[in-house]
Amino acid sequence: MKRQVTINPISRLEGHGKIDIFLDAKGDVEHAAFIVPELRGFEKFVEGRPAEDMPQITSRICGVCPSAHHMAATKALDALFGVEPPPAAKLIREFYYDIFMFEDHLLHFFFLGGPDFIVGPDAPKESRNILGVIEKVGVDIGKQVIDIRKRAREWMSLIGGKPIHPVLGLPGGVAKAISKSDQKKLTEFGKDAVAFAQFTLKAFHDLVLSNKEYVKLILSDTYRIETHSMGMVDSKNRANWVDGKIRIVDLAGKEIEKFLPKDYADIVAEHVEPWTYIKFPYLRKKGWKGFIDGSKSSIVRVAPLARLNTADSLSTPLAQAEAEKMFKVLGGKPSQYTLALHWARLVEVLHAAERILELSKDPQLYSPEIRNLNFKTPKEGVGIVEAPRGTLIHHYTSDKNGMITSANLMVATLFNSPAINISIEKAAKKLISKGKVNDGLLNMIEMAFRAYDPCLSCATHSLPGKMPLVVQLKNEAGEPLQKVTWNESGDQVTV
Repeated sequence: MKRQVTINPISRLEGHGKIDIFLDAKGDVEHAAFIVPELRGFEKFVEGRPAEDMPQITSRICGVCPSAHHMAATKALDALFGVEPPPAAKLIREFYYDIFMFEDHLLHFFFLGGPDFIVGPDAPKESRNILGVIEKVGVDIGKQVIDIRKRAREWMSLIGGKPIHPVLGLPGGVAKAISKSDQKKLTEFGKDAVAFAQFTLKAFHDLVLSNKEYVKLILSDTYRIETHSMGMVDSKNRANWVDGKIRIVDLAGKEIEKFLPKDYADIVAEHVEPWTYIKFPYLRKKGWKGFIDGSKSSIVRVAPLARLNTADSLSTPLAQAEAEKMFKVLGGKPSQYTLALHWARLVEVLHAAERILELSKDPQLYSPEIRNLNFKTPKEGVGIVEAPRGTLIHHYTSDKNGMITSANLMVATLFNSPAINISIEKAAKKLISKGKVNDGLLNMIEMAFRAYDPCLSCATHSLPGKMPLVVQLKNEAGEPLQKVTWNESGDQVTV
């Protein structure tokens, strides 16, 4: 008898989703799907709003990564109004963003993804959380985690105006300069951030990489799929989160695309499936090939590991050394091991901390010249940044008065959505056999998506004007009996 296993809700992520696993008569996995039932309508209800409001409106999409949306929106406004921010404004934006990336990555490691390794993938579910982590590493370390995140958010609030929904970014610059009197304290924070990043990496080495079973899990075929990688790089092909071109490399690490933000629509397109609100980006020139990985695939992955795959190097020495160490363990670059995302994320924590320290010493950071008001008539603008979860695109068009006429937001989890589905199905097929399912196995399947640090509130696309709800009725064997949906008039229709 066929059987369906559902993980609902999936845990330790931002937003709501579920995983449906379909078993055949032998109890083996036929198919598995990552389903996102929630809908984001921001792209529609921003229409008719002043363009200057976009950095504040879009930061409300998500309470975890509002700074990423704020910065992408701000950069889109630079392009929309044809204005180049002065050097100090760019440095302030990057400085603020480095603090955000540092804090957000630590949040995921200690609170969301880390428990799977620090506590254990098959540990009791009531222990796979921050409390279990603190029990394992000790209360003193738990206090250090809380303290460094608190200090990071205090600086984000001082520079950005608010710790959650910043008011920093303006077209052509920023709203507030950084006082020279804060330099000493900022440098002290930078030094502490580097030390904590190094401590966290040491903990990862001691607790995870020293455990042969964990390393075996990271390097297992269960959590490995082959895709293209995408990320932002500077003029020297070094990883950059705020300014640069978008680079895509293939399975061998060969560059196949490198483009400016304004040209993104020529490179990527989106596929739609009827069973989820999330869309599935793919490389336009290759066409949609379905949910497959390998050389024939047309999908890309984003996020920390993809960024390190894409860039030739990092610009800071300690993080670069750690990245080289990581790729040596993983067997070379580019790496396709999904669980290695956790290690790559900590490499970026160190990189962010090093940049915080470097920028705190740059005298240009404290310049009062923070805005260029030489605006042109607005028409269209695209802004791209690297969110903690990967490449984030904001694309706006407006009338001549700067009122938004259309908006398109392509977020990191959207780009990763095809890979997440492939990763989940592969893990399910490797882990479930003859119908034997338990909580530990289901958590290990969840690990296949949790490594991506998905944000589902961000990821679903625009409100289409109707809710295409479909109710699927099945018998006890999981066989479909009837589908019910509703037409545009609101009348019930049996399919």
